[in-house]
Amino acid sequence: MQRVLEAGDTDAALHLLNRVLKILKTLVAQVDVLETMTPLQFLSFRGRLESASGFQSAQFREIEAVLGSRAASAVKAHPRGPARDRIVAAQSRPSLWSSFLRYLAGRGHPVPAAVLGRDPALATVADADVQDVLVAVYRRDADAALVSERLVDLDEGIQEWRYRHVKMVERTIGTKPGTGGSSGVGYLRATLFQPVFPDLWEIRSRL
Repeated sequence: MQRVLEAGDTDAALHLLNRVLKILKTLVAQVDVLETMTPLQFLSFRGRLESASGFQSAQFREIEAVLGSRAASAVKAHPRGPARDRIVAAQSRPSLWSSFLRYLAGRGHPVPAAVLGRDPALATVADADVQDVLVAVYRRDADAALVSERLVDLDEGIQEWRYRHVKMVERTIGTKPGTGGSSGVGYLRATLFQPVFPDLWEIRSRL
């Protein structure tokens, strides 16, 4: 996906993003199955999970890093080894958002050089100058605006997954601690409504 974006291939980027969105929708739909369990049914086998937790999902942490997350806690949750190395590597590489900004620059949009040259180890943050560029993109570049909207769909899908996950945990274990030693629902609630691509949301009121 990132290579396709940086190569400026709009059609291929849209195709891949649409595929990712289908996968994400399938993932979110799995929560419907899990929510058929009552709290007592879940508790009947919860003990077998021991310390197993979403904290241990190296693949999900790697996906978060690809999208732009640079949380040190994501690394610390894993013992030294290949899984942890993949997360560290992903947090050290330019994110999907960085590749998108390079895509825009390749189409002639004046993305600030300081943004393009930003340390990839830093997390994605909202940037007023980037928002100015995005407003112009939406008004003058229909193809790039369409890619932007697919990224919004991706961001919304990630947030939807987090919300459904929180509600599933809340209805099965309430406010009990999580299996991995976290505060459970309290921790998961703290992850809600944190956009992956904040600039794409900030410009909504300016369009």
